[in-house]
Amino acid sequence: MTQPSNPDRRHFLQQTALLSVGAGLAVSSLASQARPIHTAPTPIARVRGGRLAGQTEGSIHVFRGIPYGADTAPRRFQAALPEQPWRGIRDALAYGPAAPQTGSEAPGSEDCLRLNVWTPALRDGRKRPILFYIHGGAYNNGSGSDPLYNGGNLCRRGDVVVVTVNHRLNLFGYLYLAQLASGALADSGNVGQLDLIQALHWVRQHAAEFGGDADNITVFGQSGGGAKIATLMAMPSAKGLFHRAWTMSGQQVTAAGPRAATQRAQQVLDHFKLSDANALRNMPMEKLLEAASLRDPSRVENSALYVGPVVDARNLPMHPFWPQAPLQSADIPMVIGNTRDETRAFLGNDPHNHTFSWDELPAKLEAQQYVDLLPTVVIAEYRRLYPHYTPSEIFFAATTAGRSWRGAVEELEARARQGAPTWAYQLDWYDRSGDAADLRAFHTLDIPLVFHNLQQPGSRTGNSPQAQHVASTMSDALLAFSRNGNPNHAGLPQWDPYALDRRQTLQFDTQSHQTDDPRSGERQLYQQAPFIQRGTF
Repeated sequence: MTQPSNPDRRHFLQQTALLSVGAGLAVSSLASQARPIHTAPTPIARVRGGRLAGQTEGSIHVFRGIPYGADTAPRRFQAALPEQPWRGIRDALAYGPAAPQTGSEAPGSEDCLRLNVWTPALRDGRKRPILFYIHGGAYNNGSGSDPLYNGGNLCRRGDVVVVTVNHRLNLFGYLYLAQLASGALADSGNVGQLDLIQALHWVRQHAAEFGGDADNITVFGQSGGGAKIATLMAMPSAKGLFHRAWTMSGQQVTAAGPRAATQRAQQVLDHFKLSDANALRNMPMEKLLEAASLRDPSRVENSALYVGPVVDARNLPMHPFWPQAPLQSADIPMVIGNTRDETRAFLGNDPHNHTFSWDELPAKLEAQQYVDLLPTVVIAEYRRLYPHYTPSEIFFAATTAGRSWRGAVEELEARARQGAPTWAYQLDWYDRSGDAADLRAFHTLDIPLVFHNLQQPGSRTGNSPQAQHVASTMSDALLAFSRNGNPNHAGLPQWDPYALDRRQTLQFDTQSHQTDDPRSGERQLYQQAPFIQRGTF
């Protein structure tokens, strides 16, 4: 339990909270007397766990590290319990711990069910749209505390409430043990998704406290965040918890099948020389994380162990977007977007990938396109479509079309067949004078643009007038979508819903424009092979 830093501050915050509740204000006469006139009063929120002290940044009230569930360590691989209530006023000034993971945010903590809220006002009776962001990092890593996800600029620009969230990841959130352990672990393959559902319930319950509308929640997310959203759209327990969906470079057409997911779980048991899956429940967190680096049994790609949502006939009864888009979400407006040069983010940091020869291209393409088409056939078609392309340009374009863009096309076409309201975009713009110019419109570039966070660490957009223009265009489209269920606004050309006869796509650039079926030749080339999402088998 986090307590205020000193008794005097605790007394002040308690008095401020008591005086503000009836009037619905964050300021009181006592506060103005107790603090210098230039100091913003401490905003106090009342949530189901107790009172929270946030901070005011400019005109926005910010609450970080709010618990929406209890420590998951005692219930590893199980659905989480609600957070424990606290006494007094709990500081909500710092981000909570990330989920257990490897990488830059390692090792994390199993007490990770935290969310962060940016709001223009508390308890003022307004019904602002709520934007609920789900972070990327596949299903393996990341958190809601990345500087690029700071919600302050969106709040100020659109008078909305922004929420970011942490939830269980990798083995802790998606290791499927239902067929290898006791019935208590029946949910284990999808508890990371159940965490998100629990967070959405929390947000709906407290919408009015933070000046938002419980009946107007937009979920948006990039990469793994978009895939998690696609999965939520097919989970019965998520129905009605959100009302619009905006995904960026993240799709989930098919999920892991139960046999494949059990095979991976068995590989974890074999690694630790265990015969009883229940033994994993008490294994030290850092030791269990070792298994995240095991080689995946699939031959589709040379990668670490895949864990993600599982078609478990319980929480996820069907594949999210196969053979059709989920019926339960047919009335939810959806935007599905990608960047023009996705795989330059993964493959473009190797200098050799920008300079290799035509002789080297077939082997490199076969290893990285993730689709079983003859590289010679793919190369011949790209040379016909784009005769000026170099070998490396074909490599980046083909890997993007074969392994990153393909899922977006599948979801768009499934929604179009369903007649569901759906808009497609492609980000073409990139900073041609910056240090990332060779990466062009790479995977993740749309995050700082949508959040209008060009000057945050890691944006790689620059802050030129062109970057500001594209950011305004994209963030205003998200804000319009959150208000109206339609991304069109005065700063855009007409953006029509996606339909199979035209495949309308908005291409974001310094001069954004709508195009019918962009990259149609690439789309048709890769549709010669069936699409199977990573981890399905």
